[in-house]
Amino acid sequence: MDTTPATVQPDIIRVRVYWEDTDAAGIVYYANYLKFMERGRTEWLRRRGIDQRPLLENDGFGFAVREVALDYQAPARLEDLLTVSTVITGRGGAWVEFEQVVARGDQVLVRGRIKCVALNPASGQPRRLPKALIALADAGAGRAG
Repeated sequence: MDTTPATVQPDIIRVRVYWEDTDAAGIVYYANYLKFMERGRTEWLRRRGIDQRPLLENDGFGFAVREVALDYQAPARLEDLLTVSTVITGRGGAWVEFEQVVARGDQVLVRGRIKCVALNPASGQPRRLPKALIALADAGAGRAG
């Protein structure tokens, strides 16, 4: 099942760029955008009442990234204040897809599409998405920034 309603407000977090995020020239190392996006997805879930720790500890349930596609458009630099916009763009029985945008002000720096699968961390076997996440995904999907 893939859903794509016309209007959805992205969830937005702010991320400051620190030395640990950059290379020697003060430019964000390319892989660190994935860390910023991970924070965005985690906050998207948390703000909607889905805390991952209880899912893991009580239900033996977790997420793993299955696919990533990133389009780097401009670099972020030391001390930049960035926004990470996150929306769900689709889902299946055991996966959810997010579109995320990292920006500095109005300038898009990186666009990403990340597909996460639901699984049992102990066995690595896929699991159906939690009902709460299915309901959220079905209520609306769209495009980030």
